Amino acid sequence: MEHLDVLVVGAGISGIDAAYRLQTEHPQRTYAILEARDSIGGTWDLFRYPGIRSDSDMFTLGFPFRPWRESATIADGPSILAYLRETAAEFGIDRHIRFGRRVTAATWSSADQRWEVEVLADDRSVERLACDFLFLGTGYYRYDHGYQPEFPGIDAFEGRVVHPQHWPDDLDLAGARVVVIGSGATAVTLVPALAERGARVTMLQRSPTYVIALPGTDRIVDRLPRWAHRLIRWKNVLVTSAFYQLAQRAPTVAKRLLRAGLEREIPDHEIIDRDFTPRYQPWDQRLCVVPDGDLFRAMRSGDADVVTDTIATFTENGIRLDSGRELPADVVVTATGLSLQACGGIRLTVDGAEVDPGRTVVYRGCLLSGVPNLALCIGYVNASWTLRADLTARYVCRLLAHMDAHGYRSAVPEFHGEVAARPLLSLTSGYVRRAADVLPKQGRAAPWVLRQNYPVDMLSTRFGDVGRDMAFTVRPMSERSPVAVDAEAPEST
Repeated sequence: MEHLDVLVVGAGISGIDAAYRLQTEHPQRTYAILEARDSIGGTWDLFRYPGIRSDSDMFTLGFPFRPWRESATIADGPSILAYLRETAAEFGIDRHIRFGRRVTAATWSSADQRWEVEVLADDRSVERLACDFLFLGTGYYRYDHGYQPEFPGIDAFEGRVVHPQHWPDDLDLAGARVVVIGSGATAVTLVPALAERGARVTMLQRSPTYVIALPGTDRIVDRLPRWAHRLIRWKNVLVTSAFYQLAQRAPTVAKRLLRAGLEREIPDHEIIDRDFTPRYQPWDQRLCVVPDGDLFRAMRSGDADVVTDTIATFTENGIRLDSGRELPADVVVTATGLSLQACGGIRLTVDGAEVDPGRTVVYRGCLLSGVPNLALCIGYVNASWTLRADLTARYVCRLLAHMDAHGYRSAVPEFHGEVAARPLLSLTSGYVRRAADVLPKQGRAAPWVLRQNYPVDMLSTRFGDVGRDMAFTVRPMSERSPVAVDAEAPEST
């Protein structure tokens, strides 16, 4: 059986970042990346619907070790995918990727102090690999299907129903009447993109979402030296963090600022009150970015509109609403959300006992209580995914260096506190609530909480006590029992 020092699962942003940090900070270690799909990109390779773009600025979504050099601050999917592939090629990461390899199970043996990983190849054959440390860069989206609620009467609809996660290549929407069901980032992205392709689009939402128009490009970037990109990155981090903290501490002020932005785009205050004034507080759910106000531009041109209502039933030719209104449709796009899963759906077993991720507690935002030598990447909900992914990769490298320095073979977070009532992700969105039982939980104090604060997390990652609430093992369990190290050491940040 082939043995590797570190096995990375997933060749998206998280996996590429982890690979770079590993080969830079631990060049002596062997590693491989297993990717279920046949190409690099993860989420950005999976989603192909029209207009797909980043929902955070590219100066923070880009890697800190290879800054985004284009003028687009909100980039489209193909540009992001090209950037990821170029990054992997530039640093030789692509040579470590094994495509068409879906990890189905991973078993930890304390006697052997290693993981044995079961892999299903594209040809349906089963491979087995061993590794000392397992890094799951799989994110928390289910790739096989999104969330599809039961709509009454949908079988009677004679048009086409499409989910954005599985967008068909043959769908021609020129001249078509399209209803997009949803109000989140996917719906807000699709509506102007489909209008540009000649469709007459209606966004049907059960309730409004907070949206904000931001510039899609930053022309000054082309004239800046490379070192200045770090300043732009930090400026964007601090602005985003400041607005999030404002929304948490003074939601009324945040709502006024968001409404003022809408009033510059939509002169009709009745439309704002009805279709763009949510019932929840800012950042209780994700804030949707509208680059260059493209959604509002499509509305002003008459190519798109927004309807806030609930569905009574589908009909042969469209959707009848509870208000009695009927929306005619040739195509219905169900932008109704995502399905979440923990650990990429991989079945984890530790010494013969199956691990239920929903009964574990997250440690420093990336390890799981009671699970040795395993990290998973959980991105921020209020900032770009890459910020948290890079911190996770750097923390893992720091942990591995600590283990090397002391001769440790394994590291296990040991939780003895009280589990918090709130879910892992600090959002009230439907897709988060539906996954509350399957995602790990939080404790009530550091290091057992998943913060949504990059500056604080950066300090903790770089300077926090690696040994706090951890048990380390020097030799295999058959020879020696685990040794707890620095279990009561105070947090240093």
